[in-house]
Amino acid sequence: MKIDLTQTHDVEGTYQSIDWADIKNKYYDPGTKYAFDVLDEKIQAGYTMKLACFRHLRDLQRQNSKDFPFHYDINSADKLLKFASISPNVDTGEPTKLMAWQKFIFCQMMGWRDKDNNKRFTRVIVSVARGQGKTYLMAILVAYSFLIESLELENQDYLVASINYKQTMKIFGYIKSMLRKVIQIEPFKSLAKDAQLELQSEQIIEKKTNNILRAISHEAGQYDSYHFRTAVFDEIGEVNTRKRISKIISGQVKVKNHQFVQISTAYPDPTVPFHEDERMVIQAMEQDFKRDADSYLGLIWSQDSNDEVYKPKTWNKSNPLLDLKNQRETLLKGLKDKRDNDLLTGNIADFQNKNLNLWLKQSTASYLNLKDVENSIDDDFKIDGRQVYIGFDYSMFSDNTAIGFVYPYEDEETGDPRWHIAQHSFIPWQQAGSIEAKEKQDGIAYRTYPKYCTITAHPQGIINPEQIYRWLLDYVEKHRLKVVFFGYDRFGSYQVKNITESLNANTGWLIQDIAQRTSELANPTKFLQESFATGKITRFNDPILEKALLNAVIKEDKIGIQVDKDKATLKIDAVDALIDAFYQAMYHFEDYGIINDKSHEVERMTQKQVLDWFNNPKSGLLGDDYYSD
Repeated sequence: MKIDLTQTHDVEGTYQSIDWADIKNKYYDPGTKYAFDVLDEKIQAGYTMKLACFRHLRDLQRQNSKDFPFHYDINSADKLLKFASISPNVDTGEPTKLMAWQKFIFCQMMGWRDKDNNKRFTRVIVSVARGQGKTYLMAILVAYSFLIESLELENQDYLVASINYKQTMKIFGYIKSMLRKVIQIEPFKSLAKDAQLELQSEQIIEKKTNNILRAISHEAGQYDSYHFRTAVFDEIGEVNTRKRISKIISGQVKVKNHQFVQISTAYPDPTVPFHEDERMVIQAMEQDFKRDADSYLGLIWSQDSNDEVYKPKTWNKSNPLLDLKNQRETLLKGLKDKRDNDLLTGNIADFQNKNLNLWLKQSTASYLNLKDVENSIDDDFKIDGRQVYIGFDYSMFSDNTAIGFVYPYEDEETGDPRWHIAQHSFIPWQQAGSIEAKEKQDGIAYRTYPKYCTITAHPQGIINPEQIYRWLLDYVEKHRLKVVFFGYDRFGSYQVKNITESLNANTGWLIQDIAQRTSELANPTKFLQESFATGKITRFNDPILEKALLNAVIKEDKIGIQVDKDKATLKIDAVDALIDAFYQAMYHFEDYGIINDKSHEVERMTQKQVLDWFNNPKSGLLGDDYYSD
């Protein structure tokens, strides 16, 4: 059965259409029970958790098959649950009875195994609202992995990390406090004594085996020489680049039974890698028939919409601790007080971010809505042979140079007008000092995306106009594009003049300088904004373009709006280029659009085409009827 929920999002209906009798009769473990309770609506949950539960049940059906070499080992999960039952909470000093959702996390992480009985999920996302005890849960996991899973192993590295030293030491302190009490209980007391366990200020070491649990913050970033068997990164949603994180992951490649766990709530910046990973794993769960992300686990307790800020009865979706009957009233009152105070102070976005675990648009002045930008992705769009409108934004100093492409087309089902947008950026690094520094400064790993950007070839790291000119002509020729219009901002410098004059001499494109003032840009700026809101824009899954779209904010005056940015390191060059392209692309389907206006035909001709047109008595702006007599 091919199940694809990317369009319908109907998890409940699909679940109800399948016979689960065999699974219900065979599995009684806490993880599977939670999955059934969520999908049978005995437990309130949001869309992303319904997906995770549905995935678990579907995986139980297909386990040990040719295309799915994994199996569910209840005993492996049960070992961690038993350890959790004696692990003290640092606040009370006593073990905390795990709730159903917490047991589901551990069952997923530990229960699913590959054919060699190693953990199936080498990458894990756990995301839940603030104050739900996720750090305590991860402390249990790390303590178990270090103390129990390391038995009979030597020279193993383990990691706990967070964005800075203070945050890192918080989770590390949880683990130290927990282990300090656990090793007073047999058989862990004997195990610790035999391994010569020692709790140090920034690491925990078993001197006999040289197994070491290290606390290393993202600020320190010294992950290069380690090969972590278990690595947990707390509040990873604040990290804006993959560079240091990739060192953790690459170091785990040759380590058997490894696992990298990312835990966080949502953060104000939706362009961070953590949110990209969340979106990827959500799509993987929706595409039930694919096997693209079988080693990636996503457990995301979140609200389904911003409107639920006014619906406290739904807050269990992101705050599963509200299901604790003896604490619900206190927790709910605290959440309502926070919500009401944030509404009064105009800071409701903070409540939605942290307390409802919702990713939002960048700010209240944002040009586009996050959900509209995310929903616009269409990687199957074919550009070859199409008409295209091109916009050009040349960089100044540290800014990128961007070329924007707008491909008008009609919806296959309805025939309605649509516009597919794309971009290619050219990246200077002189002001930053190096491409590495430029990537860190902008929060974009440019070298990872050669399809969407080109690092300048100039030895001093400045923009190379010849490289841009040659790339553009090669790209148009390679894809057989029919260029209708080329709009640009001449403010860049004399290099812009050189590029546009060369294009004018060697192409038949209609080339126009667009004044960068509100009177000229307001209409295309508003058109692009409204087209995103109404679903008329599609785009490739280009992280550089996405970041630019989400970085853009509104600058308004008496005449209209323009896009701007909050600070220099937030790149919006691709948006500027697209708006220049939309200066004419917005009229493509109108009778007065330049593609339909014959008065512009000569402007789009090369010199040879003009001569042929002039010498042909049957061609002309007056039409064939004029010459028929």
